[in-house]
Amino acid sequence: MGLPWYRVHTVVLNDPGRLIAVHLMHTALVSGWAGSMALYELAVFDPSDPVLDPMWRQGMFVIPFMTRLGITKSWGGWSITGETVTNAGLWSYEGVAAVHIVLSGLLFLAAIWHWVYWDLELFRDERTGKPSLDLPKIFGIHLFLSGVLCFAFGAFHVTGLFGPGIWISDPYGLTGKVQPVAPAWGAEGFDPFVPGGIASHHIAAAVFFAAFVVAGTMWYGSAATPIELFGPTRYQWDQGFFQQEIDRRIRSSKAENLSLSEAWSKIPEKLAFYDYIGNNPAKGGLFRAGAMDNGDGIAVGWLGHAVFKDKEVVLVDEQGIVRADVPFRRAESKYSVEQVGVTVEFYGGELDGVSFSDPATVKKYARRAQLGEIFEFDRATLKSDGVFRSSPRGWFTFGHATFALLFFFGHIWHGARTLFRDVFAGIDPDLDAQVEFGAFQKLGDPTTKKRQVI
Repeated sequence: MGLPWYRVHTVVLNDPGRLIAVHLMHTALVSGWAGSMALYELAVFDPSDPVLDPMWRQGMFVIPFMTRLGITKSWGGWSITGETVTNAGLWSYEGVAAVHIVLSGLLFLAAIWHWVYWDLELFRDERTGKPSLDLPKIFGIHLFLSGVLCFAFGAFHVTGLFGPGIWISDPYGLTGKVQPVAPAWGAEGFDPFVPGGIASHHIAAAVFFAAFVVAGTMWYGSAATPIELFGPTRYQWDQGFFQQEIDRRIRSSKAENLSLSEAWSKIPEKLAFYDYIGNNPAKGGLFRAGAMDNGDGIAVGWLGHAVFKDKEVVLVDEQGIVRADVPFRRAESKYSVEQVGVTVEFYGGELDGVSFSDPATVKKYARRAQLGEIFEFDRATLKSDGVFRSSPRGWFTFGHATFALLFFFGHIWHGARTLFRDVFAGIDPDLDAQVEFGAFQKLGDPTTKKRQVI
């Protein structure tokens, strides 16, 4: 019987043993991909600069999720926090990857066994002797086991009772580390940015997050998607989240009678890097392959905060009138950098205290300052093309939102096929009696049905 490509699952229809086999093989493929992809990422990952070249800038996808669960050490002798490691043990990047690959092999063998030995008494109805599946029992067992695992994750792993805890950081992604988390049982547990909600929800609900939910928490941000592992969200840059924190710190330092140079020197380089537009996952586009480093390059240093002045006027005066510009046509120029005599001075960073008055240099830094804090990039090592890329946060969101939509339509499709089976088949269940050869004296006339003579 010829079948179209989308009817391929018909081969396991009413065949419980082989239905289990294909599920085992699917799990083997998922586990094998996770382990092998982790080893590949470890082979290309450079842990030397966790501040300016973190994992999310290098396009890592699996490593951030491993780190979020408390894995920070490598058999290579390095730690994600920059420390030197002598004995990483099994709870390391390579160890967990190897366990997934071994599990994949065992699941592959189990799938082959169930495909060969499909005709087991376990899958037969005792009353009819035909192959059957006790679906309520199967669903009950699966939900019970998933509930136990979910509860154990929240009660033991996340809380540190029997496990390392999870990656926790401050709102600005500066002080992240793996630590135990106490459950939050109050209303604050429903705040997606409260880590305690992760523990309490897993303990109380013991259910899994749907693909739509994880896509939302990844794109909009939450305690489960720290920016140190997945990069900033687009809304943090759009709303000036990091810029406001930088301004607050500068005002606090000036209140202590520190100079501008001293105030900007106290700004963490990591915080300044988050305020660079190239780290915004929405600016890279979904169809530009490669890591962020393949776009604008590998960040090597913060040049400092640029302040542009014409004597004491900064490009735009207090009334919002443009006092200096980079004209499209020279003939239309009224307030060009050359005419006004704009200078740029840097505070903090590598160019602290340095000023430039050359118009070409001033205009170069004026253009770059529109993208946030100014950084120097190495574009030669990876042959970076200067086109922004999205971070793993953007890829995860796009992938899960897409699959969630397909799965949602799949539920509707298969549910409708079950409820309206006769409509989808196009055949009336009683039609076979009407078209049976020789069943009626007059074809299709049920009133002329022949009687069998015994």
